[in-house]
Parts: sequence; C-alpha cells; structure tokens
Amino acid sequence: MLFNLHGKVAAITGAGSGIGQSIAELFAKQGAHVYVLDVDVPAGERVAAAIVAAGQKATFHRCDVSSGSDVKRSFDALFADSGRLDILVNNAGVSHIGSVETTSAEELDRIYSINVKGVFHCLQAGVPQMKGTGGAILNMASIASISGLQDRFAYSMSKGAVLSMTLSVAADYVASGIRCNCICPARIHTPFVDGFIQRHYPGQEREVFEKLSRKQPVGRMGKPEEVAALALYLCSDEAAFVTGSAYPIDGGATSMI
Repeated sequence: MLFNLHGKVAAITGAGSGIGQSIAELFAKQGAHVYVLDVDVPAGERVAAAIVAAGQKATFHRCDVSSGSDVKRSFDALFADSGRLDILVNNAGVSHIGSVETTSAEELDRIYSINVKGVFHCLQAGVPQMKGTGGAILNMASIASISGLQDRFAYSMSKGAVLSMTLSVAADYVASGIRCNCICPARIHTPFVDGFIQRHYPGQEREVFEKLSRKQPVGRMGKPEEVAALALYLCSDEAAFVTGSAYPIDGGATSMI
C-alpha cells in the first residue's frame, strides 16, 4: 500500500479541528498511532474518540504550544507511552488581520507566541526524540510566507519565520535522517473561515464566502482533506528524497495572480 504509516507514531498539533483534524484522521486511516494535540480539550477529545471508534489508534493530550513547559510535558508523556516519534506536524496556529499601522504590539506578541514560538517549542521537544531513528517533520506555513498579502502583516511575519525554521531544521538534521518540509496553503474552508465571516460580515455570509472563494484562480477555497493528502505524501516513506522544501497548495494563487 502506498503511503503506509503502519507502526508509525505521529504527533499533530492543532488537531482538534480544521486542517489538523483532517491530517489526524487520514494518518490514522493509514495506520499511524496519532497523538492529537490541542489546547481545546473537548475538540481534541472528540477527534481522538472518533478515530478510536473507527478502529484506529489515537491519543489526546492537551497542549498549549505557546508554553514551552506544556509542550515538554506533552512530548515527554507521548514518548513515555510510545517510545518513539516518527512524524511531527506543526499545524497549530492563529490568524490575524491588519497592516503595520493597525497591528498592536500586544497582537504581534500573541501571533508570535503561538505561530512562531509554538513551532519552536515543538521542534525543540520533538527533534531529540527523532535523532536516533530519523523521522519526518511538517510545518504549516502559508502562501503569506512566500508572497505579499494585504493586511496580513503579523501573520505573514509569523509564517515567514515558519518557512525559515523549516529550512534550518532540514539543513541541521539531514545527516540524522530527519526530513523537514512545509506546506503553504492559500485560503482553506475550515470552521475558522466560517466563524471569521460570521463575526465580521453578519448578514452577508453567503456573499462574502463566494467573493473569497472567487479570489482563488480555481474558483473555490481549498478543502482540509486536500491539504491532508499532501501532508500524507510528505510524511510518508514515498517522500524519502524530499526535505527542505515548501509546497504551495493554493489553487494557483501564487502563480496566476
């Protein structure tokens, strides 16, 4: 079977919803024991329980990626339970809208603490556990890390850092058998997008959704399961020759606009 993850242990942050949930579900279907890491306890428990109910392997750990001590606790518990870590997906993150003039220092710090330090904390906890056996690391960047987007100053800063961390880890640990890549999605239709539209455009939800969808050259937003399929390839043995790469999944946005 192609993209077989049987016997592998995968830690996925932000796996309680959206893209992270889709990755967790797909990796579990492919045979991995998935550790669902999320700060939202009910959401994370629900995802892990659904995976187990489907006859697959999943364990939930509450994990606030902005806290180094919380991440260390989660990864220590994971390693004590499984004895190994084969795949790390740094998916947890938050978005922000604003230019350099409208972004406050407090907002910048919040984005940095989750999107940048969150990835740093998980890399620092996960890499030592992979050094002996090798493994695959996948970071969730964004097209904001490889192109300029309006009103995404803090978010773009954070995802640019994720791209740079990806390249650094790939270079530093290639001799240890650790591969590190990142995915750069455009707008993906998740519950976050629906919530954003409802908060900021009450009564105009359908109109705004269609407008945002048409901005992608293919005429629609991406689906979480489409991102998960790319994640599966990059974390599988079929991608053994791939490291230090950034993969846009954007409906043509970065090449046609």
